[in-house]
Amino acid sequence: MSKLFFKGRIDPRENYVGSGYNVNRDVKAGTEEAPINVVVQTEARKAEIEALVAEHSIVAHVVVDADQAENTIELDTLLNKPKTITFEKTPNRNDPCSCGSGKKYKKCCA
Repeated sequence: MSKLFFKGRIDPRENYVGSGYNVNRDVKAGTEEAPINVVVQTEARKAEIEALVAEHSIVAHVVVDADQAENTIELDTLLNKPKTITFEKTPNRNDPCSCGSGKKYKKCCA
């Protein structure tokens, strides 16, 4: 019997499930499993950052290093999450028009 003999079907989904970018992560940044790293230059700035972190209940490692530039990118992204944009639903064709004419939407503004 040949070494290349394969019994059964090849499932292509197995190849795609094991790799790729995982968007729905279970571990969120800023928790105990994945703390964020913040580098500041002074002790006063460290106190400000720690107060801000405690207020928003985020876990972070704050390092004071005067030689490096301040790095608060991870903290800024957690604090300034984009808001979800919701649009008003357009009326269906047979609903009354929103302009107040009393006609159906399909006869007035559609």
